Amino acid sequence: MSDVEKRLFDLLSSGLALLLLSPLLLGIAMAIKLDTRGPVLFRQQRIGRGQKPFRVLKFRTMVDRDPDAIDQHSEQVVSEGEDPRITRVGRFLRATSLDELPQLWNIFRGDMSVVGPRPVLPEQVEVVPRQFMIRFEVRPGLTGLAQVRGRRTLGWLQQLEADAQYILRRGVLYDLWLILRTVHVVATGRGVYGTPGQNWRAYRDSLQQDGDRDDR
Repeated sequence: MSDVEKRLFDLLSSGLALLLLSPLLLGIAMAIKLDTRGPVLFRQQRIGRGQKPFRVLKFRTMVDRDPDAIDQHSEQVVSEGEDPRITRVGRFLRATSLDELPQLWNIFRGDMSVVGPRPVLPEQVEVVPRQFMIRFEVRPGLTGLAQVRGRRTLGWLQQLEADAQYILRRGVLYDLWLILRTVHVVATGRGVYGTPGQNWRAYRDSLQQDGDRDDR
């Protein structure tokens, strides 16, 4: 699939999804406003194609805080799904992955693609080994091979490896297969929460410990 073909697919599919899902999106927005004070959307800086930063959109699932101060993927209480900052509506949105739907607008804008590596936080870039930097040659995706294989239950290096494998194999039929598999994964709720020992921060800490031992 060429870049032009993939962009056309992303544009048409995200535009159609935004149109068809508009009643659902509106309903979720109203539920968030009725549940807790704060904005409907959560915006956070992520790193995209060519390592260019952009603001990813999600439905807010936590009590209102500075979005750049929140690491929603690596704090222990968050990854275990017991963080008291998660709202009642937010817990449901996370369990069903509906909190990710605003990223359809990121796709429509061209920040993201339907299928691709998940966009990383700025601080995660430093723990992406050189052999996996290929992820920054494509637009980040709403879903991808790592999400189909287990999402946050995968270790950091396993996620990076899965993303690299996708980039080397990507194509029309493969993308469609991953989209269908994603529907199944989301429906079963598999991999919503991981464990602290598997995330990128644990990997970064292990590298620092190895470096400290080498300095002795």
